[in-house]
Amino acid sequence: MKNWFDDWFNSPEYLEVYKHRNEIDAEKHINFILSKIKPEPESNILDMACGAGRHSILFAKQGFNVTGVDLSENLLAEAIRISSSEKLKINFIKSDIRKFNTEDRFDLILNLFTSFGYFERDEDNFLVLSKAFELLKPFGFFVLDFFNKNYLLRNLIPLTEEYQIDKKIIQKRFVREGRVEKIIEIFINGSKKEYSESVKLYSDEQLKSKLLEIGFEIIDLFGDFDGSDFNPDNSPRFIAICKK
Repeated sequence: MKNWFDDWFNSPEYLEVYKHRNEIDAEKHINFILSKIKPEPESNILDMACGAGRHSILFAKQGFNVTGVDLSENLLAEAIRISSSEKLKINFIKSDIRKFNTEDRFDLILNLFTSFGYFERDEDNFLVLSKAFELLKPFGFFVLDFFNKNYLLRNLIPLTEEYQIDKKIIQKRFVREGRVEKIIEIFINGSKKEYSESVKLYSDEQLKSKLLEIGFEIIDLFGDFDGSDFNPDNSPRFIAICKK
């Protein structure tokens, strides 16, 4: 049985829908993370679920040794294309992050842009966090960037429509059975393509409890990439900076 992300992340439309997630946006994330963690020059960094490599590429530009792992051949091909054009040496690997094995160990591991909670079973979702702990060097750092459940439930926008030159994009959002679901309908020249997203709703308390259970020390919690302190009710994001 195919997972929703197998089709959606490998579609040519994915990058079109999320084109607003640009390099300026990624630079803000990277600058924030580096201001809080300050890794040594040439540190080893792992970008879990790296997608098209926005964050991996920016870290590599700053001289870090970067590995990016993702399941999507489409997004990895884009990441390789961009990094090659900029003559950056990044180790992009196609793998299910739960099953990713390497002898390398990392100073910093990232899971950004809600790249967590995709799987049906809690055991599989939390295996991603356990894998990060396993692959970190002693005293290494892990950054988890997830939505804040309470904020999302109060601010979910049920329907958006976007018109581009040759297409119309409709996104429908709703909560069902403990997951936030999205249906993406793309109309091009009278034809329709439909994709979906589905992410498990984990509360901040659930995430903190699981991170501590795995063995992480939670160094700090932020509610956005402007550096605001995390507030369980009002913060749009749950950004945990953790240490092994």
